[in-house]
Amino acid sequence: MPIGRNPLHVTRRRALQIGALGGFGITLPRLLQAEAAGGDDSNSASRIKSCILLFYYGGPSQLDTYDMKPNAPANVRGEFQGIQTSAPGVTVCEHLPMTARVMDRVAVIRSMHHPMTNHNAAAVEALCGRTPLRGDLELLNDDRLSFPCYGAAMSYVWRHEQLELPAVALPHVMYNVVQLPGQTTGFLESAYQPFQIDKDPNAPDFGASSLALPGDMSARRLQNRESLLGHLDEPSGAAVDRARSSSMRTYYEKAFSLLASPTVQKSLHIGDETPATRDRFGRNKLGQSLLLARRLVESGVRFITVYDGVANCQTCNWDSHADNFPRNKNDLLPPADRAFSALIEDLDQRGLLETTLVVALGEFGRTPRINANGGRDHWPYGFSVVLAGGGVKGGYLYGTSDAIAAYPASNPVSPGDLAATLYWRFGIDSHTSIHDFTGRPHRLAEGEPIRELFGDSTA
Repeated sequence: MPIGRNPLHVTRRRALQIGALGGFGITLPRLLQAEAAGGDDSNSASRIKSCILLFYYGGPSQLDTYDMKPNAPANVRGEFQGIQTSAPGVTVCEHLPMTARVMDRVAVIRSMHHPMTNHNAAAVEALCGRTPLRGDLELLNDDRLSFPCYGAAMSYVWRHEQLELPAVALPHVMYNVVQLPGQTTGFLESAYQPFQIDKDPNAPDFGASSLALPGDMSARRLQNRESLLGHLDEPSGAAVDRARSSSMRTYYEKAFSLLASPTVQKSLHIGDETPATRDRFGRNKLGQSLLLARRLVESGVRFITVYDGVANCQTCNWDSHADNFPRNKNDLLPPADRAFSALIEDLDQRGLLETTLVVALGEFGRTPRINANGGRDHWPYGFSVVLAGGGVKGGYLYGTSDAIAAYPASNPVSPGDLAATLYWRFGIDSHTSIHDFTGRPHRLAEGEPIRELFGDSTA
């Protein structure tokens, strides 16, 4: 049984696995290998090398960030004012002043939409680009019935390439009652699980301790434990057991190999950055997570997911059912503004922005009309997604919303379209089939690439 399917089922092998890996700050480690030199460089000018997906858990308000409606009634437009940006004719919220300075390198989709109204189901739309098989009832995370997250799907597609670490997620696993769907391999084998960093990069001991061996774990003892796991994982007879055992064996072999990877360990030494750089990103969990994401890009990681926000915390997620305006003004927008703008500037200064696509989104937006508690509720029928780098047209607005930012008015975009766009930018055909545990084929994405967002839209 793969880890995470039944938390109450603890076998001898499971206990050894936990003992071997639990001291490393690693949750569900999925380790493939840092990009080897070489590879297919054909059409490299139109392809990206990496993508950073920034997920704002809870759902930011489109009306209070990138799609303000100054002419709407007061109970729609809210308290915030718009400001001009470095992109002529493009305005953003007054509480995004640093982002305003980089909007000439940013594109905004103002017509994203899907039908999922609860966080868990909507997370599948955002993190997998697919509509969950059980629709808006997606509360339990049964991987056999779930689509793989982007990092897992791409790791599957790249499985024959010599990659050390294709996909990473950080800085924690997301929960909303249960583990938030959209973070795992879903119906794919466990071997494709993204490497999960489950420690705060802003913690003083992050770089030194995250991948260090426990004090009583020598290299030889680690090797012996790996060998014992191999014996315990020998196939027990049934074909499905053999396949599962083989998948888990691959999973843990790669987990152990990570511990000896200089490339991976170096990328996590965030303390090597200058104090000025760390300050620019913000000395908080989000800021240092995006700085770490840039370091992972430099190390050759192709897909990095950064989760911002946790459940059951009024000041640290975007689910603003009450006090929307003070929460955004004081707690949410300032660190998001600093971290996102720093990432764009930093990637640009290092010559990485053209080959790195940055995508920032929530699982949905917020209701146009302000409720009786001064908040905005869930609204998946029209919201905004922000993109930068990777060849996007800077200062470009794709699609429009109606007069109150409730529904798309032109060029509606689905999560499937965004998924197809991500795959296309990597040079992956979104019609490619991936197969679930029954052998049933599924297309990588059900939408079509949004080519107009990019300067080389004929590629």
